[in-house]
Amino acid sequence: MQGVRSRLSVPMPAVVAERPPQLTPTPSPSTSTRAALRKRPRLYVVDGIRLLAALMVVLHHFVGTSRVDRPGNVIWDRPVSEIMPTVFRISSFGWIGVEIFFVISGFVICMSCWGRTPKDFFVSRVIRLYPAYWFAVFFTTAVLVLMPGVWERLSMRKVLFNLTMLQAGSGVPNVDGVYWTLWSELRFYLLFLIVVAMGLTYRRVVIFCCVWGAAAMLAPISKFPLMVLVADPSAAWYFIAGLALYLMHRFGQDLLLWGILAMAWLMGQLELGERVGHEGVSSWRGAVVIFTAFMLFMVAVALGYTDRIQWKWLVTAGSLTYPLYLVHYVAGTVLISRLHNTLDPRLLIAGLIAGFLVLAWLVHRLVERPVARALKRGLDSSFVRLRDFQRAA
Repeated sequence: MQGVRSRLSVPMPAVVAERPPQLTPTPSPSTSTRAALRKRPRLYVVDGIRLLAALMVVLHHFVGTSRVDRPGNVIWDRPVSEIMPTVFRISSFGWIGVEIFFVISGFVICMSCWGRTPKDFFVSRVIRLYPAYWFAVFFTTAVLVLMPGVWERLSMRKVLFNLTMLQAGSGVPNVDGVYWTLWSELRFYLLFLIVVAMGLTYRRVVIFCCVWGAAAMLAPISKFPLMVLVADPSAAWYFIAGLALYLMHRFGQDLLLWGILAMAWLMGQLELGERVGHEGVSSWRGAVVIFTAFMLFMVAVALGYTDRIQWKWLVTAGSLTYPLYLVHYVAGTVLISRLHNTLDPRLLIAGLIAGFLVLAWLVHRLVERPVARALKRGLDSSFVRLRDFQRAA
């Protein structure tokens, strides 16, 4: 399982973005503070995009990967392109959901921590990422115990270490291959925490985008492992695109932001070519067309052209994204291997997707919400004690 590098970005927290009034292209800190205090319409559409991207990747993992399009594969037994040729051709591009998630992550994280303290940022990330993830680690392990034969099950000590979410940095395999994107997300958080600690402004975020972009561009030729680890060149420019889009959304467009966005697109299309070579089931041209269409749509979101979309059910849809991503891959492919000879393939895929959406909703309501509340109370209390001890000292 660990050899699979099917890439799905970890869906970001279901935070609803808001669109402020248009400001001047070169805002001052005082201007940005005043803008933050004004009431702005909610961007429900961002949650809808996130769920759509998640469904793209789910379909890709079930139908559109090279792993399931080979004779005698353990999931479908024969090439899935022979079973569902049209569905296979469409789903073979579903891996682009990873890049979509990274862009949205940059946008949403910048929006959600604007005006917050580093403590607020840290607490919000912990309570959003860990509850569903802990459930998914145990859920996937249980599936592998009860239905062996498709994926390798890790030893208990490695399973327990996966609970830290730091296994990629310690050379420990993931319980589920899709967890690899959490490592990219965590590195982005740690880097952006520096800017949060300094206080978010237009100027500081722009400088961060330029410095990180330069590091990501130089890292591959530096042959310096630590620089590659920190800069994360395979994902950096997607996060940077999301940051630039949020600045455009918050402060209005200018040539500098368009330049950052254009550079992110140019660097992104190169990375898409690398991904196409790895996936082996889709084309670079098709991938670039899909990614470009998504970026243009995000520009429309940033400039306020989608503000009229006020469908509140999209918030619920967005909340399903993260748990859906965490639980679908190993469990879904195991079920396909057991059921593909007894059910119509298209009906099986539709039923699995519907079932995992229901499971994601249950995880959100019964695990994420209560555990997040308890974690928040505990962490807030801990930081209060830390502050009190610091004052006493």
